[in-house]
Amino acid sequence: MEVETYSFRHAETILLADFKEQYSELLGIIKGIGDENIREEFLVNGKNNKSLSTTINRMLKVRFLEKGWTAESRIFKDDDFESGTWRIDFAKDDISVEVGFNHGTVAAWNLIKPTIAGELNHIQKEHNTKIGIVITATQKMKKNGGYDNAIGTFESYIKYIKALNNILTIPILLIGLKELSSFKIIHQANDKGKKIGVIEDIAK
Repeated sequence: MEVETYSFRHAETILLADFKEQYSELLGIIKGIGDENIREEFLVNGKNNKSLSTTINRMLKVRFLEKGWTAESRIFKDDDFESGTWRIDFAKDDISVEVGFNHGTVAAWNLIKPTIAGELNHIQKEHNTKIGIVITATQKMKKNGGYDNAIGTFESYIKYIKALNNILTIPILLIGLKELSSFKIIHQANDKGKKIGVIEDIAK
């Protein structure tokens, strides 16, 4: 997948200087997932899905774990904060990664979570963060990938970052997934009347 980035508090400069290996690894994971990989995964495991959200999430998780990233890392050690609300999608070497294909109203929380993990807190931490990365779909990918209209996009996350400028105290890099080039997901009703995603090739 091709990407575009938005750097807050010089995040990309810091990644290239202090976390070059991890950043290269992360970009390799994302860019190593091609259209045909996504098509195959969707046809096998995404037949009843409306969009590519679950498909891409699953592919990212497999590849992050293969590279030694921790999935569902807890921010705090306190068991009162054990639920998914207080977990980072992926973590490695002081980097927190959130995959934001969910509702737009969750965008602010996806940005705030790595910030909480990076600040001093009276609750003992299980994971400390120096820099956060949020992976989401661009507006074109949202349309191309059959995503729900309500999801937060790369473009909307930029607006949230600007609005939360004084609250987000650690560097954050937004990574926007660009649209697919060979196919798109369209919505059709199945035999039960439920809308599902169907692959439609893009004419060359």
